Order: sequence, then C-alpha cells, then structure tokens
Amino acid sequence: MRRSDGRDDGRSAEQLRPLSLTKNVFTHADGSVLLSIGKTQVLCAVSLVEGVPVFLRGKGEGWLTAEYALLPASTAVRTPRDQLLGKRNGRSVEISRLIGRALRCVVNLKQLGEFTITIDCDVLNADGGTRCAAICGAQAALNLAVSRWLEADIIKQSILTAQLGAISVGVQDTIILLDLTAQEDNTIDSDFNFVLTSDNHIIEVQGTAEQKVISWSKFEAMRKLATHGIEQLCAFIEQETNPLIGS
Repeated sequence: MRRSDGRDDGRSAEQLRPLSLTKNVFTHADGSVLLSIGKTQVLCAVSLVEGVPVFLRGKGEGWLTAEYALLPASTAVRTPRDQLLGKRNGRSVEISRLIGRALRCVVNLKQLGEFTITIDCDVLNADGGTRCAAICGAQAALNLAVSRWLEADIIKQSILTAQLGAISVGVQDTIILLDLTAQEDNTIDSDFNFVLTSDNHIIEVQGTAEQKVISWSKFEAMRKLATHGIEQLCAFIEQETNPLIGS
C-alpha cells in the first residue's frame, strides 16, 4: 500500500517502523540483544575486560569503545569482510567511533575502575538506519550488562547516567519523514541522524542537504519529530531492559 505521503510500507510520515528485541542472545556476553527496527536487524553484545588504554592507566577510571560492521550478506550487494581487504572499511570506523562517543556520554566511567567496556554491533540485515539501530541496540545491551555486573558485585552502583536513542529524519519534497528505510534514504532531499537522551538532551546530530537546501524552520520541525521518535525508542528499550540509572 502506498500512502499520499509517499511511503511504500504504509506508515505515516511520523511513524516508526515496528520494533522487536530479543535479549541474551549470546551465552558469554555480559549483555546482548538482537534489535529489529523494521527490516533492519542489529546484533549488539557487551563485554568487560580488565585494563584500559595507555592514556588512562593509573587514573582509576574505565573506558568504553565500540566496533560496528555490516555482515557480508546484510546488504543487497555482498559486503566483503575487512580482514580480506587488508584494512578497515572507512564507514565502519566512523560509525564505530560514533557509537563509542554516544555511549560514553551516558556512562560514568570514573565509577567503573580500570576496566574497558567493548560493545560489538553487527548488522544482520540492512534496510536503512543501521547506525541509529546500532546505537539503540548498544544501549539496550549495556543496560542488561550493568544489571549483571551489579548482581555479580563487579560494580557497586549503576554506572548509567541516562538513556539514549538515535533516529533518522529526512525531507522528501515538503514532507518530513521519520525513521528512513534504505529506499527512502537513497532518494531523500535532506537526511539527518539525531542522537538524543530520553530527556531530550543533545549527544550528536549528523546531517546534510543532499539535493535541496533546507531552512532553519524545517530543521526545527525535523528536530521535533526526531525527539518524538527517540522518546518512543527509549520507552521501548527501557521497558524491555529495565535500566538502573545511577547518581
């Protein structure tokens, strides 16, 4: 069914794709989820290892880092594995850094001690918004890991300071669309990714006018729609993972 606002999947312009989350998909990870946002599926796992990078040694605080990758069959044209190319894919490096930056904003690493949190995000199926889905999945997996660390007395109190979410918003002609599919992303006039906390604080905004310039008033409308979408995403993740927010 095709709506008057041009969306082939029948959604309204302001509507998220269907959400589903499976918890604890890995036996050995401290927290893991399979998150589906429409046809986009990401597998996120959290591991904790002793030690920190050289620049943090002796300071008594921890570190958080992330790795992101598209699995070979996740895209219409097979994505080769990085190790076979002899170098890391530039897009994967950029998104890995984005995920790490975003999650470090909502974690009190000074309470962790000299341990490193590593979040692995692998895209099983890519249909738009994979970086946003990976950020949301990483938050969900981290929520589960923190609960496990508290139960095991690895940490004394929650290291989470807030919850975050990420969503794509685009402008097609005069219509603002929430949560873009790959087809929409390929034809959109302007495309932005918003990373915000559940209480509407900014972590990061990425975007560009790909085909047509946009006004500040249009950008403000995009921001409001992104806030609406992230509120729903955060509510869903919190319902599924019951995060414990520290002081």
